[in-house]
Amino acid sequence: MLKINEIFYSIQGESTYAGFPFVFIRLTGCSLRCNWCDTRYAYDDGKNMSIDDVLSAVKKYPVQYVEITGGEPLLQKETPALADALLENGYEVFMETSGACDINMISEKVHRIVDVKCPDSGMSDKMDWKNLHRLRKNDEVKFVIASRKDFEFAVEKVNKNKQLQNFPLLISPVWDRVDVKELSSWILEAGLLFRLQLQLHKIIWPDVERGV
Repeated sequence: MLKINEIFYSIQGESTYAGFPFVFIRLTGCSLRCNWCDTRYAYDDGKNMSIDDVLSAVKKYPVQYVEITGGEPLLQKETPALADALLENGYEVFMETSGACDINMISEKVHRIVDVKCPDSGMSDKMDWKNLHRLRKNDEVKFVIASRKDFEFAVEKVNKNKQLQNFPLLISPVWDRVDVKELSSWILEAGLLFRLQLQLHKIIWPDVERGV
């Protein structure tokens, strides 16, 4: 059984797949408490569902892209089995993780979007930094930026870990915390292949918190 916060059909707002229709499976629970978290409602709220129940819910929607997210999906022991079941049913599977858990428990066929916690999250000390060396060809790396300090932290991490430049490097500004024009100038100055990503779902549905 898995504790599921919500299952919904929406436009992918982040990653290199931004703009595509996706089914999202949001799992309940997170061991982190990031200062800027926008999914606090997923900390505890949810209902128990079997993997078959989750598959039945996903099959209602006309799309092959499915993202497992949270909270932190890797806290639930059945998450790898859920990912495997989705793969076996022909879905292309994505998973967003905080980076605090060992990402190798998930199948190499899953696209993993791995957050690197910057200082303003308040959670940098919770990162499993070995994850930077567990990345595979399908993976992406995301830095959520709340300040210039956070951006400089991202630059430092990429410069010290050259292998990261083999993966998409996503720069995501915290909503209403960073001026996007200013952040764009930092990216241009850095000379690294950062990819600016805006949260499309918040632009499309600015007053909707859940189910988008």
